[in-house]
Amino acid sequence: MTAGTTDRVPTHQRGHSALERLVPFGREEFARDHWSHTPVVTRAADLPGGILDLFGEDSVDELVSRRGLRAPFLRVARDGRTLGDREFTAAGGVGASVADQVSDDKLLAHFAGGATIVLQGLHRTWGPLIDFTQQLAEELGHPVQANAYVTPSQNTGFSDHYDVHDVFVLQMGGEKRWRVRPPVHESPLRDQPWTDHRAAVQDAARRAPEHEFTLRPGDVLYLPRGWLHSATALGGVSTHLTLGVHVWTRRHLADEMVSMALAQASRDVRVRESLGVAPDGFDRAFLTPDVELVRSALVRALHEIEPAAVVDALEARARVAQRPAPVSPLSQVAAAEALEAGTVLRLRGHASARLVPADDGSATLRSRLPDFPVEPHDVGTFVALVDGGELRADMVGLDLARRLMLAGLLVVAD
Repeated sequence: MTAGTTDRVPTHQRGHSALERLVPFGREEFARDHWSHTPVVTRAADLPGGILDLFGEDSVDELVSRRGLRAPFLRVARDGRTLGDREFTAAGGVGASVADQVSDDKLLAHFAGGATIVLQGLHRTWGPLIDFTQQLAEELGHPVQANAYVTPSQNTGFSDHYDVHDVFVLQMGGEKRWRVRPPVHESPLRDQPWTDHRAAVQDAARRAPEHEFTLRPGDVLYLPRGWLHSATALGGVSTHLTLGVHVWTRRHLADEMVSMALAQASRDVRVRESLGVAPDGFDRAFLTPDVELVRSALVRALHEIEPAAVVDALEARARVAQRPAPVSPLSQVAAAEALEAGTVLRLRGHASARLVPADDGSATLRSRLPDFPVEPHDVGTFVALVDGGELRADMVGLDLARRLMLAGLLVVAD
């Protein structure tokens, strides 16, 4: 075990990247020495940026009592069991024809009885975490989600298990005792949950943990996917955030290559031809030549795939796995209508924009929003925007600038 921004980032935290607020070393050292294989525990004193402003017990109370959350955004667990939605939800009441809103009364009873509250999808529902997770995802190049776990004193929310994504555990309140054990199935894929290896996990859980430690407010644990873990709240309510990093793997490259190879092989009419009539079912010896023909077509197609095409395909998947920075529709329309020549504009944050040139001199602005066509005489302007610069509206052209604002691509710079 190794010890170890957005528009509204508080003044005292400016200058710290999201990753630097979670680990006590730079991105290159983290990537080289720890990413995907080595757990890291970092104490609050070693994190100058701090994390406690991101979330807290007041945040939990507001979300479950005043925000009208629905069941997908909350789970409740007790004694290793996840409760059914109906056990903690109720109808929304007059004016809200929703049958599965979180019931604060039911939640109170469960929590008082020792249940763990799990707030899911906080990267979509809690402002500071929307900003922070988007920044972290941009720095890592992998999608990030945020959940919160609120556990009563001396309770264990979930028994030993592993996650199929890397996690950063941020202790926000109270204390929690963690037990960490090496993987029983290394680098699990997203469709390989711990329940597929339940017996091995349970057997490992009976042995002494490789690492055991207590996280206190402000401390952070990085845990690569596959590592077994469980945790118990100590001496009061414990609240921690889990930032799940849904890593891209070489298997994703394989998926893209196989998809491309299938499409390429299907252009061969022999692959598309019907198999022979088989009144008695398929005979192995009879079909072996067909299998070898298809195998050859697929292998040939795999060898013809250009690496750049695979990278482009994975990039397309990555674009839709995260959302761009939030945009306020009413304010955006008002800003577009009031646009003046001297207004400074910039590309919307986390849009993952790049310019794709065409043979005729035009281009396409590709991003997490719908593609935007670029005329040849505007390409230079878009190059400047994509390169991270801020431009005055008159340099873009007022009409084009308004179109880009209404498409959600440009926003007024701070």
